[in-house]
Amino acid sequence: METYAIVLDHLPTGRATDRGFHREPVVIGLGVSELKFLEIVVPPSGRFVPGSRIPLVPIEGKSPPIDHVRRRLSAGELTSAARTELGPALGSIVREDGARYLRFFNEAGAVSRRFHLLELLPGVGKKTMQAIVDERRRRPFASFADIESRVHLKSPEKLVVARIEQELTGVDDKYRLFVAA
Repeated sequence: METYAIVLDHLPTGRATDRGFHREPVVIGLGVSELKFLEIVVPPSGRFVPGSRIPLVPIEGKSPPIDHVRRRLSAGELTSAARTELGPALGSIVREDGARYLRFFNEAGAVSRRFHLLELLPGVGKKTMQAIVDERRRRPFASFADIESRVHLKSPEKLVVARIEQELTGVDDKYRLFVAA
């Protein structure tokens, strides 16, 4: 269950649909823990800025600033503004929960004798994968900066963001690294 969401777009007059407009104000959000697109019904008086984090459940006895989560959205249902905000939102999620995504670099294994999970990251081929595996055998990576300095891999967090974006937008791949189907 999602506890927080990152606001991707705020539609104060509702969404356009096949049958007209739903006049309920909604926020299109991205769940922080499960990385799901959500349509969130919000009060008309609420002001929600793209990129901000909002609670979806009561926290410390304080009720959330939303009415309810209406449904899960597919990538095709996102507005153009939500698609634009997706990359920066994913970047902030990966930075805030770096240990979760760093664990992938430290623990990802081989799928077969010829294929490794690290190769699913955009821009990582056999040589880079082997360099990562060799370095993590010496000692586990402590941070993304540690990966950059030891493997000479520019912006490993951006590789993770790119892979998450591929998984969210429906890449046809049988392996899911970060997003559940």
